[in-house]
Amino acid sequence: MRCSASWRAAMGEPVTQAEGAGPQDGLSETARDRSDRIEEALRDRICMLDYPPGQRLSEAELAAEFGISRTPLRRVLARLEAEGLVDAVHGVGTFVTDLADDALDQIYHLRIALCILPARLDPRPPSPALCRQFRALAARAAALPADPTNRRDFARLILDFILAQGQLSANRPLMQMTRHLYLQTARIWIHSLAADDLDLAEEIAIFAREAEDVCTALQAGDLEAAASIHRAHVSMSFRRILARRQRPAPPDRR
Repeated sequence: MRCSASWRAAMGEPVTQAEGAGPQDGLSETARDRSDRIEEALRDRICMLDYPPGQRLSEAELAAEFGISRTPLRRVLARLEAEGLVDAVHGVGTFVTDLADDALDQIYHLRIALCILPARLDPRPPSPALCRQFRALAARAAALPADPTNRRDFARLILDFILAQGQLSANRPLMQMTRHLYLQTARIWIHSLAADDLDLAEEIAIFAREAEDVCTALQAGDLEAAASIHRAHVSMSFRRILARRQRPAPPDRR
């Protein structure tokens, strides 16, 4: 599965100037650049719930919006289907997927098990630049107000944190799987925030502590500690989701 330019850059892989640039930079956009850009835009809309689970994606409307034919658009949708974000039903259309509770639980179990592996499989010593990147993420978390309008900003911050972690291991299949699993659960987690099933202020405060602790571990050169901290926070996040799932439904006041 080919990754977008931004993900390859986050993984520390070479990205050409054209790949890293957008049309606004005054550079000609190649077909590959355009495909990456459209894929990222659609993935963002799905994960941020602009396209909710079950929504049918109109090939005609998307092709017109992005100014491409249906053939390259279908290639983009096929990559999103490989990530489990959409499902193409022959003769019917392409739909945004959903996750049942049991599927979500299994993915979280796998995420928790994988968290420690970047420190053990082809680990990369954190560079000063990467430490600064994590420090900036921690500062963003500390400065983010717990306002309902900031749910999207918080979700973007979490994704940026996952992308930064992609630089801690040179094991590309592992980091691709880590990203893939996060994207699977992100929509459910964001929906829980939007539905007030999770406390936004609490989640921001917890993440800010995680980011600060990971920064401290990385500055000490202790990848094992950084991975263990992340594993603990993913596990606790899952426990909070389970606890809120088990809460009794509010009484019907109709």
